[in-house]
Amino acid sequence: MEVDKKSGGVSDMGAWAMNIISSVGIIMANKQLMSSDGYAFTFATTLTGFHFLVTALVGAVSNATGLSVSKHVPIWELLWFSVVANMSITGMNFSLMLNSVGLYQITKLSMIPVVCVMEWILHSKNYRREVKMAVVVVVVGVGVCTVTDVKVNAKGFICACVAVLSTSLQQISIGSLQKKYSIGSFELLSKTAPIQAVSLLTLGPFIDFSLSGNNILEYSLSYGFFVFVFLSCSLAVFCNISQYLCIGRFSAVSFQVLGHMKTVCVLVLGWVLFDSVLTVKNIMGMLIAVVGMVIYSWAVDLEKQQSKIATHRIKSNLTDEDIRLLKEGVEHTPPVVTEIEQSKV
Repeated sequence: MEVDKKSGGVSDMGAWAMNIISSVGIIMANKQLMSSDGYAFTFATTLTGFHFLVTALVGAVSNATGLSVSKHVPIWELLWFSVVANMSITGMNFSLMLNSVGLYQITKLSMIPVVCVMEWILHSKNYRREVKMAVVVVVVGVGVCTVTDVKVNAKGFICACVAVLSTSLQQISIGSLQKKYSIGSFELLSKTAPIQAVSLLTLGPFIDFSLSGNNILEYSLSYGFFVFVFLSCSLAVFCNISQYLCIGRFSAVSFQVLGHMKTVCVLVLGWVLFDSVLTVKNIMGMLIAVVGMVIYSWAVDLEKQQSKIATHRIKSNLTDEDIRLLKEGVEHTPPVVTEIEQSKV
């Protein structure tokens, strides 16, 4: 039992580590790929389509070689999920284009409370006071180190709302679909990735043209460009798999808290690798965010321990006879039909 607990903890840490490393890596690779100082590939939506195309190919190879097993999920569920996921991607891109950086960061920070409210509405899930307190500390910390100027306009605000709602719903749906159809994270990703790849590669160039005004057909290709696209797509496979793994193992709220940990890592690596400026305000915000993440980990662990204690109490209140009857069902209880028949006789 202790061995299973340790192996489960190791696999949980592996999922977290894979997501943090791949996410931070893909941000750095995309920064080189998309920045004007790099390869100036400004087609973010199309690039995401490439990410899902490679992920779909990996999933197809895995199914063909028997490394993973394909389970049935209704096509309408997959289509609905893909639409929501694509709305999330497009909404975030438009929000970044139409809003100030400050409002865009507030949009990302607002996802945690929105996820909490949506899980309460959809799944009647309640959160302990300690968890709520930790989430507030994390949001405040990341807000201090990332939010600067805040300018609001009608179109940008609508796009921000669409982005927040669709992203929150998408992340909740990942966990719900896995539980509903008893399907693994990679198997679910293998089913949704082809739909997202086709739709994003079809609509992506038009969306990117409206965002940047650049035509992808006029882009000049180079050897370095292909190297970084390959690196970005490879990291995206691990990023997508680890996202589904983390949400399936934990919750959408935990994944959002993890996302803010990645924000702190990106700020630090930007300072180390790209000579980005770190102010006292940035450092104070990061310290507050890290404290909030420690509190959140403690609160989640406390919640799990109290849940185990409650389960143990319920079991201890059952007598041996109750347990025997629960296991055997109603095999030894006389059915009502038999009593009626006896009364007739």
